[in-house]
Amino acid sequence: VQLVESGGGSVQAGGSLRLSCAASGYTYSSYCMGWFRQAPGKEREGVAAIDTGGRMPFYTDASNGRFVISRDNAKNTLYLQMDSLRPEDTGVYYCTSSKDQTYCGLSLSPTYWGQGTQVTVS
Repeated sequence: VQLVESGGGSVQAGGSLRLSCAASGYTYSSYCMGWFRQAPGKEREGVAAIDTGGRMPFYTDASNGRFVISRDNAKNTLYLQMDSLRPEDTGVYYCTSSKDQTYCGLSLSPTYWGQGTQVTVS
């Protein structure tokens, strides 16, 4: 199983980034997917999540209206479009997947994790 993130980088406040996560080695379309962030000195927290069909996204109050999570089940890929970035969005962003069939949301329990991609907003 692999989750490989890409698209991180350094941007100025107000800028945009698009993260991608390429999944392989499992039945991607059957898993709830999410993005977590670990800011310096803080615990990992859910930023956005999306159901198996890609029809129901979940956001925090901070990410709602600025971030858009989406998935392409034909390409086994998860995305996070981040606009109007703020310094507090800085951190390592992790792609996660959960096999839990009873719950999909910001508190999902990840089955698999990616290696993370750094996002720095100054």
